[in-house]
Amino acid sequence: MDECVGVVREFSKEEIVMAETRRMADEAKRFGEEVQEGAQRFGREYQKAAETGFEAASRSLGEANKGFQAFAAEMIEYSKAAFDDAIRTWGQLIGVRSLEQAIQIQSDYAKRVYENHMAELSKLGEMCTGIMRHASKPVEDASRKYR
Repeated sequence: MDECVGVVREFSKEEIVMAETRRMADEAKRFGEEVQEGAQRFGREYQKAAETGFEAASRSLGEANKGFQAFAAEMIEYSKAAFDDAIRTWGQLIGVRSLEQAIQIQSDYAKRVYENHMAELSKLGEMCTGIMRHASKPVEDASRKYR
C-alpha cells in the first residue's frame, strides 16, 4: 500500500509539474504575442512618422522655392528700377549748363540711391525672414504631432 501511495504521490507531482509547464508555456506564448503586437504597432507608427516627415519636408521645400522665386523677382524689379534711375540721371547730367547743376543732380541721385538701397535691403531682409518662417512651418507642424 505504501508503494501505491508513493506512486500516486509521484503521479500527482508529475501532474503538478505538467500543469505548471503548460501554464508557463501559455504565459510565454502570450508574452511573445504581446511583444510581436507591440513591435508591429511601433513599425506602423514609425512608418507613419516617416511618411509625415517626408511630406512635411516636401511641403517645406515647396514653400522655400516659392519664396526664392519671389525674392528673385523682387531683385530683378529693383535692378530694373535702379538701372532706369541711373539712365535718367545720366541723361540729366548730359544736359547740364553749370557745375553747380551737375553737383546738385549728382547729390540728389546719391541720396535717392542710398534711400532706395536701404529700403530694398530692409524689404529683402523681411522677405528672407518670411521665407524661412513659411518653409519651416510644415516641419514644425509635423514635429508637434510626435512630441
